[in-house]
Amino acid sequence: MTVADELTPAESIAATAAGPEESEEPIKQRKNGLYPGVSDELAESMKSGWADTELRDLEPIAQAAETAERRAALSARFPGERLVIPAGNLKTRSNDTEYAFRASVEYAYLTGNQTEDGVLVLEPTADGHEATIYLLPRSDRENGEFWLSGQGELWVGRRHSLTEAGKLYGIPASDVRELAESLREATGPVRVVRGYDAGIEAALTDKVTAERDDELRVFLSEARLVKDEFEIGELQKAVDSTVRGFEDVVKVLDKAEATSERYIEGTFFLRARVEGNDVGYGTIAAAGPHACTLHWVRNDGAVRSGELLLLDAGVETHTYYTADVTRTLPVNGRFSEIQKKIYDAVYDAQEAGIAAVKPGAKYRDFHDAAQRVLTERLVEWGLVEGPVERVLELGLQRRWTLHGTGHMLGLDVHDCAAARVESYVDGTLEPGMCLTVEPGLYFQADDLTVPEEYRGIGVRIEDDILVTESGNRNLSAGLPRRSDEVESWMASLTG
Repeated sequence: MTVADELTPAESIAATAAGPEESEEPIKQRKNGLYPGVSDELAESMKSGWADTELRDLEPIAQAAETAERRAALSARFPGERLVIPAGNLKTRSNDTEYAFRASVEYAYLTGNQTEDGVLVLEPTADGHEATIYLLPRSDRENGEFWLSGQGELWVGRRHSLTEAGKLYGIPASDVRELAESLREATGPVRVVRGYDAGIEAALTDKVTAERDDELRVFLSEARLVKDEFEIGELQKAVDSTVRGFEDVVKVLDKAEATSERYIEGTFFLRARVEGNDVGYGTIAAAGPHACTLHWVRNDGAVRSGELLLLDAGVETHTYYTADVTRTLPVNGRFSEIQKKIYDAVYDAQEAGIAAVKPGAKYRDFHDAAQRVLTERLVEWGLVEGPVERVLELGLQRRWTLHGTGHMLGLDVHDCAAARVESYVDGTLEPGMCLTVEPGLYFQADDLTVPEEYRGIGVRIEDDILVTESGNRNLSAGLPRRSDEVESWMASLTG
């Protein structure tokens, strides 16, 4: 990997923002750079001889109408107040390398833009708000930022011009480097989504309160509880790619046996990067007893014939919507008797949970339905003393079921997390909501309260369920769930 020898990202931004006299100061050198400097002749050469690459025939992004409606709803909720929603900044991974950037979900939801340092500002007007998207303009060619900065165009790629951005997102665009000073001078009530841009927050430090800012975050979280048609389409795309990713994994289980769980992780990641933006979260490729660790993401264990593989993975689309699907698969393609017994119990619990997902139902209903089935089986097997109502009241089944049975899904894998409890977990299901149903049973390898044959077996089955007007639709129905169907499906893929 090459390194930019002169300006650091911070230095280049400062130079670009500087006045004409300041920008002519000698360029600061990178420590241990291989070039001693930039000659006047080279600097002059790099300023000219470049073709006009402005994109003039751009159409608005596919979700421009939806993002406009979302901003209108936000405007109506907070009349007369300035609203500031940052995308966030790059985060250093090590030294001069950064993590891949992912814009804040609040910003992406309201704009469709995904670039670092962006900020959406809604300025109050007499009849609502006027929106402006603040972005870094294209790299400056006069001061050399485009080729000298580690974040310059020749190093990380071309940014859209402000004119181009305005066309794409349907929002007037301005230079973000001027925003902080403008916000410092602003008067009137202001709210900001915190935690993404320290510079913007510092500019507003004497104008905002934590309580008021939290109300803004909560509103934007609850706004995402019900998905619009664009979002539902993106979620289906994510799920469809995820189904293909699971098929990819089944086809290479023999190679995973020869290596490790990381072969599974890497195989799924390839599908995610080819068809989407990324994985929606760290892939859980848990073989054997690792399946009993709920968020096993080390993925460095052995994959053995005769054991189960719990694969919890999801593709994230280019618009950030993610699938979240789990299947528990016999590595050799056939469930043993005890594995099938446990798997079928989880399947029955999931069936009960999915059946409870419908408009007007309480959000908790699908969890309660699934937990009841699992508890009945645990009592039936003699692993916990009944009656079932007593076990449920005391939560004794949780030793082996561990987690809740699902969560909202969308731009975040655990979407809408900042919503009020009364709107989410104590709320009522509505058409357009999308959630996971994912019961599981986990018998830890060191659990002496269960027979030895149970120990080290973990099973989870998870699907992405859309609430419809008449009930629900399983977006991930393309992946078999019933144990016999799983075996037939695996056989068809492996020959």
